[in-house]
Amino acid sequence: MSTVNPQPLWQPTAERIAEARITRFQAWAAEHHGAPADGGYAALHRWSVEELETFWKAVTEWFDVRFTTPYERVLGDRSMPGAQWFPGATLNYAEHALRAADSRADEPALLHVDETHDPRPVTWADLRRQVGSLAAELRALGVRPGDRVSGYLPNIPEAVVALLATAAVGGVWTSCAPDFGARSVLDRFQQVEPVVLFTVDGYRYGGKEHDRREIVAELRRELPTLRAVVHIPLLGTDAPDGALEWSALTAADTAPVFEQVPFDHPLWVLYSSGTTGLPKAIVQSQGGILVEHLKQLGLHCDLGPEDRFFWYTSTGWMMWNFLVSGLLTGTTVVLYDGSPGHPDTGAQWRIAERTGATLYGTSAAYVMACRKAGVHPSRDHDLSAVKCVATTGSPLPPDGFRWLHDEVRHDLWIASVSGGTDVCSCFAGAVPTLPVHIGELQAPCLGTDLQSWDPSGKPLTDEVGELVVTNPMPSMPIHFWNDPDGSRYHDSYFDTYPGVWRHGDWITLTSRGSVVIHGRSDSTLNRQGVRMGSADIYEAVERLPEIKESLVVGIEQPDGGYWMPLFVHLAPGATLDDDLTDRIRRTIRTQLSPRHVPDEIIEVPGIPHTLTGKRIEVPVKRLLQGTPLEKAVNPGSIDNLDLLAHYQELARTRP
Repeated sequence: MSTVNPQPLWQPTAERIAEARITRFQAWAAEHHGAPADGGYAALHRWSVEELETFWKAVTEWFDVRFTTPYERVLGDRSMPGAQWFPGATLNYAEHALRAADSRADEPALLHVDETHDPRPVTWADLRRQVGSLAAELRALGVRPGDRVSGYLPNIPEAVVALLATAAVGGVWTSCAPDFGARSVLDRFQQVEPVVLFTVDGYRYGGKEHDRREIVAELRRELPTLRAVVHIPLLGTDAPDGALEWSALTAADTAPVFEQVPFDHPLWVLYSSGTTGLPKAIVQSQGGILVEHLKQLGLHCDLGPEDRFFWYTSTGWMMWNFLVSGLLTGTTVVLYDGSPGHPDTGAQWRIAERTGATLYGTSAAYVMACRKAGVHPSRDHDLSAVKCVATTGSPLPPDGFRWLHDEVRHDLWIASVSGGTDVCSCFAGAVPTLPVHIGELQAPCLGTDLQSWDPSGKPLTDEVGELVVTNPMPSMPIHFWNDPDGSRYHDSYFDTYPGVWRHGDWITLTSRGSVVIHGRSDSTLNRQGVRMGSADIYEAVERLPEIKESLVVGIEQPDGGYWMPLFVHLAPGATLDDDLTDRIRRTIRTQLSPRHVPDEIIEVPGIPHTLTGKRIEVPVKRLLQGTPLEKAVNPGSIDNLDLLAHYQELARTRP
């Protein structure tokens, strides 16, 4: 099989291509804005980056974005950082998110599912009514445009209502999941000084109840800017002293009033993993998110009013914000609050079946866990409604593509996507009209001039380089919070290649136009000048049934040498004996290359992750280089801090 043009795993039918919204958009943009009528997606993408302003103007017209005051031009300033989108325009994100309520009042806007797996609908009419009631109460509490409103909430309808009501009044939303401890939440919320806190008394996960009242009390003590706390009794407890009751604030039958704000008015604050120092508080705009998500969900994900959109996420991850934006396309959004694998590994497939999900999104790690556990989604569930399974969080290994193809459906659109909290969107991923090749993302996204660069800034094709974006995207941060001179924002993305966004991933752009992500470039392995991503190693090693999870780092030695240990967390009952060690080495040597074979294989009690589930390679590398724990990592950002002591001890005892 030629590597230049291997057989695709999946190819959309001619009928599917004709029906895709992106096809209709291209024909319309050709007629009205000079887009190429022929040449398919590649031609449309080229036009979208070469004629950036015309493309984004076309997006706002196609999706009927309602500007209450018109814009002076599409792009006032295109420099990065500091691009100025649609200057002069005013609008409101929440108004667009609730537009479908006019025509589809009694249909479900939200389907809420907990660990019982019984979907409960919230209609468009009820969603709009609750948002109207809560927005009026927020105004009565003195919340003004620009004030921060925070949520310590699971993925429940109340969180969506609170976000939309905050946006309706021009406030700035920020949220954390209730599995975050007090320190992690305060590291985030103290930076932005919220005036209102929405909180639950606890949450259910894995069949157990987790009481959070003590943590809520600590948050109230440590957030002096709070003027109000709103209590949502998920576990049925009484409101603490001085807290307001959710039910009272959302009971009125009030039409929402939407504050018309400038295009670049802040919508929400997201937080990067923050593995060192405080998490970066990333601010994105109402207009920027609105148009970017309309493009991403309406064109790339092909979502519309007949769809049901389910992505497994928590409110502490950008995918939750992305999921809520499904409302912009009139799509019914599925909110699952619970463990991804309760009562068994196949839980998410059951939810996709019970909710009639047409687009089901999850993590690459979950797909691989299902494969390892011998889950058979299509044998055990009716997944006939599912048109697309999308994955993110880390690159989906080739085995994951094959497993989805074999175990879900041969005619399944598999969309591995890659983006970042930093833009709350995707740089590359889903295109409904393109084939899917194993191990590859279909293409760079519209309006995104995605390139792979060598260290000197030369673009590469079919070679590994740095992921860069050479033109501004509307959802790029307007700023970081508490970064008055913009230096922290600049240093995060623009210090390597001036004026160009460097994301920190290794990437290959193939000559076919598809994209391969190889893992983080800041924790890259560089053996004898050959650079490689850690994802390739994890994929090979974790096929072995004895390996539950692994972590590899490469450490430059003072003498010019290079030490590359592989840490393995074993499955129950497995032993790291000579036989397993040899099989790990042989697997890597034969499937990757002799250069990838680690210098040592070390058993560890577990692999540490960020709170959003990413393995933390860079902090482990720093610990092994002798950096003290408090300098190597922000403790509040790690899922299990005790695991790091093991790596710290190793650094101390290793010669």
